Amino acid sequence: QVQLVESGGGLVQAGGSLRLSCAASENINKMRAMGWYRQAPGKQRELVATITSGGSTNYADSVKGRFTISRDNANNTMYLEMNNLKPEDTAVYYCNALMGFIPTLYWGQGTRVTVSS
Repeated sequence: QVQLVESGGGLVQAGGSLRLSCAASENINKMRAMGWYRQAPGKQRELVATITSGGSTNYADSVKGRFTISRDNANNTMYLEMNNLKPEDTAVYYCNALMGFIPTLYWGQGTRVTVSS
């Protein structure tokens, strides 16, 4: 069972920055892909960004140019650098990881980001 623990959320003013971390209990080199999702109040969970084991990245249009996903294989940690934050970025942010011979998706517990206007 893979454990994923997010951290780095908080309250920030519009235009500010935050860096979220997702620490994994296992070697993230084993993971086919990892990603960040978010869920705003009253809305469905949505994709923010993903990164594959080969380093390919994908972003939601709403965050392109502002957010950067990365992974530190040596420390088994994935990051989401968020710049120029907007009130609409307010949500609980979750990380996930896809791994295993039979692909299984694991989720963290989430970290809350609140952007004030």
